[in-house]
Amino acid sequence: MADPGTWSYRQCRCRQTTPPIHLIETVASVIQKGAQAGQQVRAYFASLPPDARRGLRRIREAIRAAAPGAVEHFSYRMPGFTLDGRTLVWYAAWKKHYSLYPIGAKTLRASATETERYETSKGTIRFPLTEPPPLELVRRLVKARVAEETKKRT
Repeated sequence: MADPGTWSYRQCRCRQTTPPIHLIETVASVIQKGAQAGQQVRAYFASLPPDARRGLRRIREAIRAAAPGAVEHFSYRMPGFTLDGRTLVWYAAWKKHYSLYPIGAKTLRASATETERYETSKGTIRFPLTEPPPLELVRRLVKARVAEETKKRT
């Protein structure tokens, strides 16, 4: 056996059955990641002007209502939600609009009558900051995303 200072995973006899305990992600690290995401989301919201913050909080609540099993996360400098470890949606406030993504072309086409008054682009829908966010539409779009992700897994 090699000297302890040069140990490698290949030398571990338990690798055929289970990985060594030091390679397994611990429950504590998972909790820590969740806490970090929460801190990042809070910091993101704190950085917004009050009107944008209020509207984005309402969007966040609509997402939670549509996907109660989703877990909040923070990536690409935006808050979002994951479902079973996969990204469900991101949401953000910009200078002139709120954004929700990824909303696929198929979902946008299915909701064309409700989304026609909003600016859309590949995978994104934008709601103007000058109006209250359309929470029922957000809920429907998020439910469609949940259905897409569920279908991918089956």
